[in-house]
Amino acid sequence: MKLQQLSLFLENRPGRLGAPLEAIAAEGINILTLSLADTAQFGILRLIVREWDKAKRVLEEAGWVVNLTEVVAVDLLDRPGGLAQALKILEGANLNIEYMYAFSLRRGDKAILIFRFEDPDRAIQVLLDKGLHVVDGDELMSFVS
Repeated sequence: MKLQQLSLFLENRPGRLGAPLEAIAAEGINILTLSLADTAQFGILRLIVREWDKAKRVLEEAGWVVNLTEVVAVDLLDRPGGLAQALKILEGANLNIEYMYAFSLRRGDKAILIFRFEDPDRAIQVLLDKGLHVVDGDELMSFVS
């Protein structure tokens, strides 16, 4: 139920974001979702792609340092309070969220959010125990086929 996310550090200058994206595009790898965070000097590009192992190899061969992390996709009600309800469950279980971002897809009354947890296995169990739907990789990929 965990997804593999690629993270790259990029110089915070014009033109630095396009190069890694062009490298994976040239290999026919489509980005399912991404997040970009910045500081004054550097940015962190986080990507979820279908062929993460191929993308990692392509990016590393092109000279980028790529970090692989496990994230969790959670299906939440897309209405006021949907996210707050999930956060209350996670807080009640004393689970630390390192960061999160929205998946660029909506299914009916559901939105998918990507979470990076300090303890993803425990987070998955807590979410499942509380009746929330954790989206596995195959299911996530089927939404964007």
